[in-house]
Amino acid sequence: MSKKIEIYSTETCHYCHMAKDFFNAHNLAFTDYNVGKDQEKLVEMREKSGQLGVPVIVIDNDEVIVGFDQRRLASVLGVSA
Repeated sequence: MSKKIEIYSTETCHYCHMAKDFFNAHNLAFTDYNVGKDQEKLVEMREKSGQLGVPVIVIDNDEVIVGFDQRRLASVLGVSA
C-alpha cells in the first residue's frame, strides 16, 4: 500500500532536490509544497515541524522528517536506501 508523501521545499534547496530525486528514483508519488512562494504552506510546515528549515517531509500525516535523511526515509517508506 502506498503512503501519502508531502514535502515542504524551496526551489533553491539542494536537500529538497535530493529528497525529490529519491522519491522519483523509487517511483514514489509525492506532493510538493513550495514554501518560498506559498505563505499558507509555510505556516502549515512550521506548525507540523516547529522548524523553518527545509525540507520537511510528512508521511501519512503522521511521520515528520526534517531534512533529507535517506536511511530514515527508506525505512519508513519500505524502499532501499
